[in-house]
Amino acid sequence: MSFTRQLSEMSASELNDAIDDTNFPQAHILSRGRNNSVCSTSSTSGTSSLAGAAAAASAGVQTPSQPEDACDELVASSTPQRPRLILKTNSSITENSDGHEKCTFHHDLELDHKPPTREALLPDMARSYRLLLGGLGENPDRQGLIKTPERAAKAMLYFTKGYDQNLEDVLNGAVFDEDHDEMVVVKDIEMFSMCEHHLVPFYGKVSIGYLPCNKILGLSKLARIVEIFSRRLQVQERLTKQIAVAVTQAVQPAGVAVVVEGVHMCMVMRGVQKINSKTVTSTMLGVFRDDPKTREEFLNLVNSK
Repeated sequence: MSFTRQLSEMSASELNDAIDDTNFPQAHILSRGRNNSVCSTSSTSGTSSLAGAAAAASAGVQTPSQPEDACDELVASSTPQRPRLILKTNSSITENSDGHEKCTFHHDLELDHKPPTREALLPDMARSYRLLLGGLGENPDRQGLIKTPERAAKAMLYFTKGYDQNLEDVLNGAVFDEDHDEMVVVKDIEMFSMCEHHLVPFYGKVSIGYLPCNKILGLSKLARIVEIFSRRLQVQERLTKQIAVAVTQAVQPAGVAVVVEGVHMCMVMRGVQKINSKTVTSTMLGVFRDDPKTREEFLNLVNSK
């Protein structure tokens, strides 16, 4: 399939396949494309990924066999570079897939896979909220509730505006060539999301770190990536993973680390009602997963005041 397909449109199972543990050998290399070839370690199109393959071999990790001319190129290589972290997509998806296989708005090919606009959804959503109010025993026509269904519909559309955003549009070209290979960390990014199990909010903060491979991302774009995926119906575990995957797709770094700390109102307002509980999830990719010192440095930076 075309690798230009946005990871923001991938389902949870596709994301799990994309960053399965088997895709993270010690050389920090991920496969890419249909043929599962090893990813390139250079920004030039003519350079193969043999430096990463050599690193994998020295670490005792088995890598796909290379053709003879590739081996010659490996011998000729003089300055090995840090392998980039590039995702492998799910080859079971059809070539024409655009991520809407299970979307109720896209069951008819004659619709050209275009969902209705957000504004077009408001009347139906408002009617649903009106029915909900009636089901609760309220009078939807009393003064305080007359406009509540419409307000609630608009609020829900705002809470889930991430469905209308994708990584390419949000990045808007803010990926820059820079000779920098030290850790970049943006911490304590505020996050608000909606629990998909109970449709109540959870909120908290997100910390992101990555090790560049000659490409850096505009700092504000890390916060915008958090917005893309948090403004959807979510579980915190998947949200953490999606953020890490998006950063990986954006700049193909040597590694990505994401830590999310959240307070879930479904635990505070209902159920066990543990008001002081917090949920911490993390996703470590590439060198952050394989190198304890790199992971420790990131965690120390995140936890420092």
